[in-house]
Amino acid sequence: MASLGDLERAVMERLWAADGPVAATRLRDELTDRGLALTTVHTVLTRLEQKGFVVHDEGRPRRFSPRSSREEHAAQVMREVLGQAADRQAVLARFVGGVDADEARILRELLAGAGPDDAARG
Repeated sequence: MASLGDLERAVMERLWAADGPVAATRLRDELTDRGLALTTVHTVLTRLEQKGFVVHDEGRPRRFSPRSSREEHAAQVMREVLGQAADRQAVLARFVGGVDADEARILRELLAGAGPDDAARG
């Protein structure tokens, strides 16, 4: 999976937070602090679509949705990083060594077979 640039991440954060598909004009309005032109927002959305992060409907104006959730994206990034490691055990050991007690409990529950929702409720 391709990585996200700063502006792409800002757009994705808005899409992940939205309660449904979002038009480019709304995204531009939500990113007013960046002073973006609508064409720039369309360019970012096109790139995100080419990278597989978003899909659009056929309405006018087109509205965009994330292809996967923020959590699915984070898990995919973690899998990719782990897959690139020469020593997966060392990477996992460093990761596990850096989690706090609550995160360690969640990991133990997940590894024991509890579903993600069960472990997150803890």
